[in-house]
Amino acid sequence: MIEVVLFDLDGTLLPMDQDEFTREYFRLLAKKLIPYGYEPKKLVDSIWKGTAAMVKNDGSCTNEAAFWREFSSIYGEKVLADMPVFDEFYCREFNDARTICGYNAKAAETVHRLKKLGLRTALATNPIFPSTATENRIRWAGLVPEDFELYTTYENTRYCKPNPLYYTSIAKQLNVKAEHCLMVGNDAIEDVAAQAAGMGIFLLADCLINKAGIDISVYPHGGFTELMAYIGDLL
Repeated sequence: MIEVVLFDLDGTLLPMDQDEFTREYFRLLAKKLIPYGYEPKKLVDSIWKGTAAMVKNDGSCTNEAAFWREFSSIYGEKVLADMPVFDEFYCREFNDARTICGYNAKAAETVHRLKKLGLRTALATNPIFPSTATENRIRWAGLVPEDFELYTTYENTRYCKPNPLYYTSIAKQLNVKAEHCLMVGNDAIEDVAAQAAGMGIFLLADCLINKAGIDISVYPHGGFTELMAYIGDLL
């Protein structure tokens, strides 16, 4: 019996080409930070190293702490004084990256329909962004943060995809058994990892990421119409 439906965001509720979005994100961030003495290439390399630190997080600290510990080890403690500049970026300039993303009205419609069916909804987006950035991307998809009982950010999470403990920790926060959760995502590695935590999975194929060339026919998959049919059968 499904109680909670977990949704990925980028490429799932929010259509996008991940590589194109990443390039535009870094372009905007570099433009913001160049006046503060950040050389673009070093900045991008350092962001990637901070991201890697979050992906490797063993749960001993929040992803936010893991990122800034790595980032400040590169630039020195003085970088922490620039944290308000980063916060301002995610509140303002980051929204310009919306032009890189698509829009699918069925995404919001599906979330709202599931809630009307009495199911709980949560946003299981890889928690490598601060809450402000995540909340903005939720709005780009035609939803609001309040549509979700929980949405993972680097402030409130201690693991990343594809670590199964990321999914286990979500179930714990939601006070639900993992086997009563369905993870809906577009990545054949990162989102399928929910299966190792005991969750059901559904691959949304519209913006599928399948770098390992996995045979997705072994998993429930399709678009939002197929997702609703699949959930209907489970209920």
